[in-house]
Amino acid sequence: MNQPIREKFLVFGKPVLEEDEIQEVLDSLRNGWIGTGPKTHRFENDFKAYKNAPHATAVHSCTAALHLSMLVAGLAPGDEVITTAMTFCATVNTILYVGATPVLVDIDPITFNMDPDQIEAKITPRTRAIVPVHYAGYPCDMNRIEALAQKYGLIIIEDCAHAIETEYHGRKAGTFGDFGCFSFYVTKNIVTGEGGMVLAKKAEDAERIKVLALHGMTHDAWKRFGTEGFKQYQVMEVGYKYNMMDIQAALGIHQLKRVEQSWLRRQEIWNTYQEAFRTYPLQLPIVSPPWVRHAYHLYTIQWDEQRIGMPRHHFLDAMKANNIGISVHYLSIPEHPCYIERFGWRVEDFPVTERVSRQTVTLPLSAGLTDQDVADVIGAVTQIIESA
Repeated sequence: MNQPIREKFLVFGKPVLEEDEIQEVLDSLRNGWIGTGPKTHRFENDFKAYKNAPHATAVHSCTAALHLSMLVAGLAPGDEVITTAMTFCATVNTILYVGATPVLVDIDPITFNMDPDQIEAKITPRTRAIVPVHYAGYPCDMNRIEALAQKYGLIIIEDCAHAIETEYHGRKAGTFGDFGCFSFYVTKNIVTGEGGMVLAKKAEDAERIKVLALHGMTHDAWKRFGTEGFKQYQVMEVGYKYNMMDIQAALGIHQLKRVEQSWLRRQEIWNTYQEAFRTYPLQLPIVSPPWVRHAYHLYTIQWDEQRIGMPRHHFLDAMKANNIGISVHYLSIPEHPCYIERFGWRVEDFPVTERVSRQTVTLPLSAGLTDQDVADVIGAVTQIIESA
């Protein structure tokens, strides 16, 4: 058996945490305010400024952000919500949380985002919203989606879990729709462990999201334990335990400060991959046109068994044997038993999604990768292809 390329396992999506984050967390521990508090409020304001958005609310996850957005948008049983067949389950699950019905569209074969040509055909009198997902950090065709939303009076809730730095024609992802939902999960471009953010266009929507995220209690109920005097809270409506903690925000504050520096490093790694793999029988990610700023969140290759002569699962096993962590984004929505049983979806009804789902491999892409880490990934991929 050949020796693995690496001795130490390369963790997929390992976060970059520096001394500033550590000291900020320690400050929270020392001052005793570790729940929702002033650092959460500071992180909200910083993120709002970064996005040039009017309102931002920090929550426990992007799933929470999507759920709250759908509740505040008034989505309910009987409503239909159009989204992509190629996404993480949370996108569809949150539609189901509010009792609405998800309606899937196939993806574009180049961008892997929802195909705008198919959206209008899926609109019915029951359609209330569109949930575009900016896959891997590349923006959906928001000009066409906005036009359809305006034509049919539809709500837009952007799933920006991959798209913190993404821009489209100079506009930032998450600011096109009525709501924009972000993730700060441990593998994301900004990390708070668990965490998310909702951008809202309307002040009243942002206010209600903040109330619903903390049990439905009066706005700023978190201040009841502060030094400003006793504050009696009231429960305004049945809410959720979706708030972000100051310990999480302590990480986010400094992660956000370095977001552009990290983006440049991921861009450098992305370009290195593109050059290294350009002569191999792989479909590589789209090259961004001038009007797109890619977030470089996921680097995916299409592994075509017929062209390469090796099944994808053998390649995945071989990469792990070389001590390199990789992933697959994603098993498509209509292939999960939960949804097949409920809706009778068939993956063959979404042919592009079917192909992409069965060929996609996600390689390590993190600002924390060293040049040697990148060289090891490239060496393993090319060695496996050449030996196939």
